[in-house]
Amino acid sequence: MSENSKIEWTDHTFNPWEGCQKVGPGCDHCYAETRNARFAGGTAINWGPGAPRRRTSPANWRKPLQWNKAYAEFFAQHGRRQRVFCASLADVFDNEVDPQWRRDLFDLIKLTPNLDWLLLTKRIGNVRRMLPTIGWLDARDNVWLGATIVNQAEADRDVPKLLSVPARVRFLSMEPLLGPVDLTRLPHGDESDLDALRGQVVYTSQHFAVRPEQLGKSISWVIVGGESGPGARPMHPVWSRDIRDQCEEAGVPFLFKQWGEWAPGENAPGPMKRTEQGAWWWANSWDMRPVTPTESMQMYGDDGPDVWHFGKKASGRMLDGVTHDGFPV
Repeated sequence: MSENSKIEWTDHTFNPWEGCQKVGPGCDHCYAETRNARFAGGTAINWGPGAPRRRTSPANWRKPLQWNKAYAEFFAQHGRRQRVFCASLADVFDNEVDPQWRRDLFDLIKLTPNLDWLLLTKRIGNVRRMLPTIGWLDARDNVWLGATIVNQAEADRDVPKLLSVPARVRFLSMEPLLGPVDLTRLPHGDESDLDALRGQVVYTSQHFAVRPEQLGKSISWVIVGGESGPGARPMHPVWSRDIRDQCEEAGVPFLFKQWGEWAPGENAPGPMKRTEQGAWWWANSWDMRPVTPTESMQMYGDDGPDVWHFGKKASGRMLDGVTHDGFPV
């Protein structure tokens, strides 16, 4: 699926600069911060408030221009346009970034109209004031705007902000998914809720006779994934299934990116066997283990799932035996 990226939902990854800072629970085990520390001798020198962000090389900045020139060849082979994720090691709308760097990025996007740019941010509230002009996104058919959402609190706060910004495609990256999320009943007012998937204001029961109000804007795409890497938190299967079902009922494309380190027993990459202690283990691994009762209670309460530590690669991308690769048309 990917040309120059290991990320399942894009073809290319472009990082105009490197560096960021934690802004929420989804950042707790940031792979980009870990990577930054690894290449800087153990300390993430480009991470945190006040830390300098590192602009990437001129050669790296020329890559999108090369991809843009190859649009006809790519389209002939794949039947669609190229997708570019910006930025996996930073945040375009980070307060600590030099505004001139951001202007240079927007100029690059303008110079590459044959690429679809996926701008994913954890700072959706910054977007309007950091755009070149108020109408910049209106004039950009090649920009998809996304927000990272990991739990219901972030959905309640940030999805309405995303819907308020004009964009050809609005999408959610729900990775790592850390709790159940209902995208069809977000707070909107004392007497109504927001259904972000259908783009409707839904009035509450005492106003049952009032028809939903169409907003003319909605979420066009939802990506869900579990956490990977050291200390990864398990994703409850019910959470991902519920979002899949919400998207299916609303007709919104759904992409299941990965389980991460933990997955249900049905995803075991080998035979399972019962030990003398009565627990199920994967027969081909010495380090695989289930979530303990204590861990399950801490993360999920009474409704703990049966998930196992297979590792990211072995856990795979199958949700109930199906690979979900939905994309906006």
